[in-house]
Amino acid sequence: MKHRLTPPLAAFALACALASIGLPPAAQAAPMAAAVAAPMQPLTLDAAIALALRLNPTLRAAGQEVAAQQGALTQAGARPNPELELLREGSRSDSRTTTALLTIPVELGGKRAARIDAARQEGQLAALALNAEQARVRADVIAAFHDVVAALARERMAQELVHLAGRALDAAGKRVDAGTLSPVEQTRARVAQGGARIEALQAARALEAARIQLAALWAGDARGLVVVEPDAVTLPALLPLDRLLAQLDAAPGMRQAGAHVKHRQALARLEQARRTPDVSVIVGAQREGPDARNRTVLGLSVPLPLFNRNDGAVLDALRRVDKAQDEQDAQAARLRADLGQAHARLATALAECALIATDILPGAQDAQRAASRGFELGKFGLIDVLDAQRVLAQSTYQYLNAVAESHRAQADIARLLGHAAVQENP
Repeated sequence: MKHRLTPPLAAFALACALASIGLPPAAQAAPMAAAVAAPMQPLTLDAAIALALRLNPTLRAAGQEVAAQQGALTQAGARPNPELELLREGSRSDSRTTTALLTIPVELGGKRAARIDAARQEGQLAALALNAEQARVRADVIAAFHDVVAALARERMAQELVHLAGRALDAAGKRVDAGTLSPVEQTRARVAQGGARIEALQAARALEAARIQLAALWAGDARGLVVVEPDAVTLPALLPLDRLLAQLDAAPGMRQAGAHVKHRQALARLEQARRTPDVSVIVGAQREGPDARNRTVLGLSVPLPLFNRNDGAVLDALRRVDKAQDEQDAQAARLRADLGQAHARLATALAECALIATDILPGAQDAQRAASRGFELGKFGLIDVLDAQRVLAQSTYQYLNAVAESHRAQADIARLLGHAAVQENP
């Protein structure tokens, strides 16, 4: 959905409304103030997303974890090392016995395969965590970018209000000097100008904070950061909630929960495999006595599982599988609730945008035009014009806030579902 009532047009409406209250011609021709100086390369939304996905420190850390899991998988497939043992008994050469033994461990019960499976599942968990973090960063960039756009528009409006309030104060002063306006009206105009300057300072600080928030997503410097603003206000699409809920099974949170269950199941199989004792094959040679003849030594070492059959570890692993399954159910309920809330926020924000754009803003513009005309005819005071001007500005602020909230809600939906396509209503 596109609304052509853009913030610059609303500001222009304010300027036109005061143009008929008897201000000097030079003041009527004053240009609108620019918010910030243009940078060398203004950022588009897509460029900001690409920058954050490439430079975000948390994403880099998650990528390192994925790379580390490759080493863990390699180590999980390693077989146990054999042991070489050399023994010498006796100090006299005629009675000395020398033995060389090679002990070769043999894993039984499928331990190596279970270790590899567990390591592979842990690597899958790391990869899914990286995907979820990418979705979160992408959604944060979308929300922060639109916050900057809204803050820029609010800052422009605030500066224009300061400019218009100053012109109104000058006009009031001239009419007071001419004896056609009460000095009280001039004082009220001065107070209105002071309030507009305070709001301009607050808008500038809010813009700075929004830029810092956006630049922090790629650990960048917010100084000189400028975004490419759309020519017209664009609003995200409101898809049916049932359609969104049908995508929850493929959401990053659900995929992580499912992978966590599989990882716990793999660890349980590993603990069950450890119940089977490993054996060690012993081969070697022995030289004894003055004839120094060699004798072959063969042996087999088998642990006797009399006291420790790994029952406690198996029980612990199985209960943790149950816990992971319960956490999966809890995650599904939590995601469903979060998605419903984000969808409701988006619906409310879009409804506010439609109401303000179709009813409130046109009414505020009409009221200001009427106040300006009435002031010209002597039916209204200057403060009535200033009040109408402020109502129009507040209505514009409400519209900008609703637009920003709609994009924040859509970004939350994209984060929950793992996609970042912010569609526009046709």
